[in-house]
Amino acid sequence: MGKVAFLPFSVGGGLLAGVIAKKTFALIWSLIDDQEPPQPEHRDAQLGKLIAAVALEGAVFSLTRGLVDHGSRRAFARLTGAWPGDEHPDER
Repeated sequence: MGKVAFLPFSVGGGLLAGVIAKKTFALIWSLIDDQEPPQPEHRDAQLGKLIAAVALEGAVFSLTRGLVDHGSRRAFARLTGAWPGDEHPDER
């Protein structure tokens, strides 16, 4: 039941994380280069800049999503008293 009730938190958190990550990446990239970050579909993209842009964008999005997801789970647990997920990582 807790996982179903958490679904709106998860969707909202995902949307929020996307907005925050996009703005954060744009801010960080503006400190690296004056031009817009290269995209894979750009014909004349320099390979080094493209690699840096794609790697940085992936790292920023992953970090932001993880932090927002964990924060939304903590907020859900404070509101409901139930943690929506596993309490501890699986042991191998």
